[in-house]
Amino acid sequence: MVRKLIFNTALALMLAIAGAARAQQGAGVPPNRTPLAFGMNAEQASSALGVPLNYIRGRPGDELFLALPNVKGMTLSFRSDGLYLQFRRGRLTGWKGDWGTIRP
Repeated sequence: MVRKLIFNTALALMLAIAGAARAQQGAGVPPNRTPLAFGMNAEQASSALGVPLNYIRGRPGDELFLALPNVKGMTLSFRSDGLYLQFRRGRLTGWKGDWGTIRP
């Protein structure tokens, strides 16, 4: 009887731990894993970067946009660099900038 009680308690504890781990993994929104690629339209590029695109100049279809990194209100962030995206005929043809560099 005692052995069965210990087994049931241990099983319940293991299930609770596994459930908590699964809940913790699914708690946040999964990161976007779509890479930026040539040929994307503006909406796809915005989704891949996870930030809205700001219009700089150009005719419809041949625009230059600026994507600013989202620092989520962190006061200690030094990220001020933008990523310029060039679109021709509505498709991404190039970009300039580096989000991997932190400028002091």
